[in-house]
Amino acid sequence: MHKNFIEELRWRGMLHDMMPGTEEQLNKEMTTAYIGFDPTASSLHIGNLATIMLLKHFQLCGHKPIALVGGATGMIGDPSFKAAERSFLSEETLRFNQEGIRKQLSKFLDFDCGENSAELVNNYDWFKNFSFLEFLREAGKYLSVNYMMSKDSVKKRLETGISFTEFSYQLLQGYDFYWLYKNNGVRLQMGGSDQWGNITTGTEIIRRKEGGSEEVEFNRAFALTTPLVTKADGTKFGKSESGNVWLDASMTSPYEFYQFWLNAADADSHRLLRVFTLLSREEITAIEEEHAAAPHLRIMQKALAKDVTCRVHSEEAYNIAVKASEILYGKGTVDALQGMSDQDILSVFAGVPQTIIARGDYEACTNITDLVSTVTNGEVYASKGEARRAIQGNALSVNKSKVPDPNHPIDFTLLNNKYLLLGKGKKNHLLIVE
Repeated sequence: MHKNFIEELRWRGMLHDMMPGTEEQLNKEMTTAYIGFDPTASSLHIGNLATIMLLKHFQLCGHKPIALVGGATGMIGDPSFKAAERSFLSEETLRFNQEGIRKQLSKFLDFDCGENSAELVNNYDWFKNFSFLEFLREAGKYLSVNYMMSKDSVKKRLETGISFTEFSYQLLQGYDFYWLYKNNGVRLQMGGSDQWGNITTGTEIIRRKEGGSEEVEFNRAFALTTPLVTKADGTKFGKSESGNVWLDASMTSPYEFYQFWLNAADADSHRLLRVFTLLSREEITAIEEEHAAAPHLRIMQKALAKDVTCRVHSEEAYNIAVKASEILYGKGTVDALQGMSDQDILSVFAGVPQTIIARGDYEACTNITDLVSTVTNGEVYASKGEARRAIQGNALSVNKSKVPDPNHPIDFTLLNNKYLLLGKGKKNHLLIVE
C-alpha cells in the first residue's frame, strides 16, 4: 500500500496550493506529473532540491515523475519575481548546462522500477522545429493578453518593464504542459509557489484546446505547488557566504555542503529535516526529542547534514566531511586527509589563513622556529623570540601534533606532498609548499 502523497506533503509542510480535484485524482490512480528545471547554470542548487524532493516523494508514493530540462525555455529565462531581465545564454552554454542537470537529476529518481519509472525530457525536442506562426496558432490564440497580464509574476514587472520575450515565457511553459499531457499522459505539474501562475497557464491552455468550459467541471489537468523555503526570520534560504550552495561537488565541495547543513539554526532545522530528508515522521520526532534534551550536541543538524550529504554526494564524501570537521573543530588527526584531492583539502581549510611558499624556501628553514616566524611572514608569530617562547609553552602544533622543541627539524609529513597545518592555540594556519 503506497503512502498518500498529499498527506505526506502536508505533514512535511511541503504543500502550498493545489487545484481542486488534485487529491482525488492522485488517490484514484497512478498519475504522471512533471517539474521543469531551466538550465541557467551547469548545476542545480539546494533551492532546486526542494522541488526535486517533490518528485522523489511523488515516486515513493507510487506515481510516475517526469523531470523536464528546459532547453528551449532556458533560452528566454523565466521572469517570475525577477527584478530585471536575465542575460541570454549561448546555445553551447545551454547544452553544457543541460547535460550537467540531467546527470544530477538521475541521482535522485529511480529510472528503472517498472510502471512508475522516472523519465527525463527536454522541451527543446518539441520546440526546435516549431515556427513562430505555428506557435501563435497552437498556443497564442488560446490565451488573452488580459489573462497573461493578470499573473503576479508579470504584474510585478510592469512598472520596471518586461520584454515581449519574457512576457511570452508563460506561453512556452503552458504549452510544455499541454504537449506532455497529449504525448506523455501528464496530468499534474508541480513546482515552487512562485510558479503557480505559469503552471495554471498550462492547465488553462489544456482546458481551452481540449474543449472544456468554465461552466463544466474540468478535471483533465492539475497544479500543485510547494512553499519556497525560507529561514525562520523570513530571509531567503539556500545561500552561504560564498553564494549559492550547488549540488555539483566542483562548485560546492562536499565538505562545504556538509558544513552548510551542520550550521543550520535550531529554529530552521525542524523544517529542513522535513523538506530535505527522506526520514520518516517517527524518525524526525525522535531526533527532535533527542535534540531538545541536549541542544549543544546539535543532533538535528547532524542528522540533516548526514542524510542530505549522503544522497547528494555519497556516504564516502560524507565520512570525509565528518573527519575534516573533527580535524578543524574536534580531536581528529590529519591522517584522515591523506589521499584527499587538493580541491577537497583546500575546501576543508576554506576560511583558514593560508600562506604559499616556495619549496626551496621551505627546505632552507633549519628548524620549526625558523619556519613559523620567517616563512609565514609573521602571520603565525611576529618574531623568532615570540615563536620560541610559544613553542616552549606547548602552544604550537604541526598537523595537529604538539611540537614542544623550538629546534625541532623540518621533517614533517606534508599532506599530498604540499600542505602543512600549523596550529597556534585553537587557531589554524595552512602552509602551502609549492
